[in-house]
Amino acid sequence: MTENSLQRLREAHSRVKAELHRTIVGQEQVIDQLLLAILTRGHVLLVGVPGLAKTLLISSLAKCLDLSFNRIQFTPDLMPGDITGTDLLHIDAATNERTFRFAPGPIFANVILADEINRTPPKTQAALLESMVEGQVTVGGRRHPLPNPFFVLATQNPIEQEGTYPLPEAQLDRFMFMVQVDYPSLDEEREILRRTTGSASAEPEKVLGAAELVELQRIVRGVAVADSVYDYVLALTRGTRVGQAEQLPFVREWVTWGAGPRASQNVILGAKAHAALRGSSHVEIEDVRAVVHPVLRHRIVTNFSASAEGITPDVLVERLLKEIDPKSAVGAGLPGVKA
Repeated sequence: MTENSLQRLREAHSRVKAELHRTIVGQEQVIDQLLLAILTRGHVLLVGVPGLAKTLLISSLAKCLDLSFNRIQFTPDLMPGDITGTDLLHIDAATNERTFRFAPGPIFANVILADEINRTPPKTQAALLESMVEGQVTVGGRRHPLPNPFFVLATQNPIEQEGTYPLPEAQLDRFMFMVQVDYPSLDEEREILRRTTGSASAEPEKVLGAAELVELQRIVRGVAVADSVYDYVLALTRGTRVGQAEQLPFVREWVTWGAGPRASQNVILGAKAHAALRGSSHVEIEDVRAVVHPVLRHRIVTNFSASAEGITPDVLVERLLKEIDPKSAVGAGLPGVKA
């Protein structure tokens, strides 16, 4: 890890953000978290009501990075083969020989927008699992590798529940971040009106290429992490688990199921990217705090008591951050509760 490599990473990050803001107004936190995930090879679930430019943001990001892009509109009648592709019968016109040839589906792109992913049945949702974890799909007993890099950026509408299929916890866990996309501020919405109701329109331009992005991902992986930071991350994630020795009283009261080891891995990776963008070659506690909300909010399952009292996963994460002392979180990740 050199100062030059960190500087190159920060400059690339600044250029991508500047280019995105040619088409996207505001949404600073959303863009920051999306870029953190991209730098760590993570998948992202964006949750927000319609009309907040989630689709435009993802397609603009693909253009900035010069990556191939496909949008898959998830509907109740979508089948797994509509995503992964299928074997089609081919008849040779000269020999009349019949063979099966694989016809790739829309999953074969660098950036996949899984639009309204909760509108399709679990069988089709599960078709994404192998691609998200292993970077390949298996059709007819044959494996087909996906392009590298590969990202699934899914959207979900939180206000419509009729006719939807909530993602199972096993699939939610495959997403590095759950990013909350909120309404723009008054000034931002005024600027949106200016940009979108006139004759002029801006198109994002290429900033990086796939090879450059892979190199930046390698730089992020090289950021150092001290044992004390590992212990703090373990204290946070293990503290969410009911039935563990490390659980806190409020967790026992409000949580049904806590975060697994993949959450700890994603907190560390996100913190590495955050530290690198600060220009630091090592992770600090504040880097962990900056990414723990989007990593944990979809991995904590609250119970009925929490719902009745308006306790959300974000509230629980905030309380974990307040009650677990980084200086006391040592050893096997045992929470050091503040006095």
